[in-house]
Amino acid sequence: MVRHTIRTAARAAALFAASALGLALFGCAGDSRPEAGDGVERAAEEPQVAITFWRNSGNDAENAAYERLISTFMARHPGIRVEMTPIPYSGYDTKLRASIASGNPPDVMTIDAPNMASYVEADALEPLTERFAAEGNADDIPASTLSAYMYQGDMYMAPLTESSIALFYNKKMFEEKGIPLPSKDPDRPMTWDQVLDAAIRLTDREKGIYGIDPAQGFQNAGATAYFKYPIIWQFGGEVMNPEGTSARGYLDSPETKQAIRFYVDLYHKHKVSAFEYPPDPFPNGKLGMTVEGSWTLSHYAANFPDFELGDDYDIAPLPKAAKQAVANGSWALAISSASKKKDAAWTFVNWITGYEGQKLYVSITKDIPARYSVAKEIPELNEYPKNIFVAQNQKFGRSRPITPIFPQMSEAVNRMFEETTIGRDDIDAAIAEAVDAIDAAYADLHAQQ
Repeated sequence: MVRHTIRTAARAAALFAASALGLALFGCAGDSRPEAGDGVERAAEEPQVAITFWRNSGNDAENAAYERLISTFMARHPGIRVEMTPIPYSGYDTKLRASIASGNPPDVMTIDAPNMASYVEADALEPLTERFAAEGNADDIPASTLSAYMYQGDMYMAPLTESSIALFYNKKMFEEKGIPLPSKDPDRPMTWDQVLDAAIRLTDREKGIYGIDPAQGFQNAGATAYFKYPIIWQFGGEVMNPEGTSARGYLDSPETKQAIRFYVDLYHKHKVSAFEYPPDPFPNGKLGMTVEGSWTLSHYAANFPDFELGDDYDIAPLPKAAKQAVANGSWALAISSASKKKDAAWTFVNWITGYEGQKLYVSITKDIPARYSVAKEIPELNEYPKNIFVAQNQKFGRSRPITPIFPQMSEAVNRMFEETTIGRDDIDAAIAEAVDAIDAAYADLHAQQ
C-alpha cells in the first residue's frame, strides 16, 4: 500500500533537511535528565486512558524488565493504564501484521529495526519526528543510532537499547604462538591483514583448530546481515543505495567485491576458517578468534566458568580495512498510525525510551543503552570489556539497509555469501545475481501497490 502522507512545506521545514541524516533539528532538544521521581507532587488524577502494548517476548531478564517498566510508568502516570501483551518471537511479526491488516493493531508495538520500512510502507506507523524533536532529547542519542529508525525523512521508532559485536580471541593461544595481543582500545582495532596473519599462525587443522570464524559461519539471513555486512562496510563497500531502492552500483562495487573475495579466501585460499565446527568451538579451544556479541559474555560465564576473561580469552574491537564499522539497530517502540490515543501512547513511549525508563531497563537486562547519559552512569559500560561494545556502537555504528524489502534483500545477500564460499561460484556472477534479485524484489513491491 502506497503511503498517502502529504508533507506540507511547513512540515518539511520542521523535519531533517539541515543534515544528511536529518538530525540537526534534534541538536537543541534539551536536557536528557529524568523526569520527576516518586517524591515529586503529581497533578490530580484524571480519568484513565487505556493503551494496548504488544512486544516480542524475550528472555527472563527482558520480561522482568518490562514488567517493572510498566508498573513504574503507571505509578508515574496514573492517568494512563498500559495493557501489555507479550508474544513469542516466532509468531510475533505474523500476528502483528495480521492485527494491522484487520484494522485492530495495538496502540504501541515493538518492531525490529530492519522491519520498520515495510511497516511504514503499509501506512502502519505514526511518524514521531516532531514529537521526538520537541520532547525526545535526541541529542542524547548517537546520530547513527537515530538513523536506523528513520525512513524517507521521518522518524518512526524510539530506541531503547543497542547491541554490538567484537573480536574475541584466545589469549593463551596468542601467547603460545608469540602473536602480539590486540589492543583493547576501541579506536585501535587490528586490521584484517593482521587478523589474517594471526589466523594463519593459530590454525592447526590436524588438531581441528582454526584461526577465525569471521562472521558466525553460515546461519539465517538475519545473522548474515548483522555479522557479515560490517565486513563489507569495513572494506569501503555498501549493500544498497541510501534510499534502500537498489543494490546496483553498491553491492557490485569494487570495494564490496574486495570484501567478499577476502572473506572467501579465509575458507579456501588460506584455510583458516571452517564450514563446520564442533559445539562451542571458541571456549573449547578449537578457535583462535571469533566474532561474538556482548551477550556472549554472560553465556561464557554461566556455561564455561573455567574459561575466564582476562586469563583464557580477551576482547578487541572489530577489525578494520578501510574503516571501522559495526551494525546497529535493535527492537524499538513504535506507535500505530491507527491509534486513537496517540498522545497517551507517546507519553508512554517517550518515558520508556527516555533517561529514567532506559536506565531502569538496562539495569535489569544488562543491555547497552541507546542514550549517552545512561551509558555514562553505569560503571561497567565505561570499563573493559563492555566499553568496547559501547564505544563501537556510538562511534562506528551503521544501520543495516533501511528498505521495505529487507527480508528479500537479506536473503539474496545471504545466498550470495553461501554461493561464493560454500558453492565456490564465481564472485562477479553471484553478486550480479544478488543485485538482480534485490532490484527485482523492489520493483515487484511497487508493482503491487
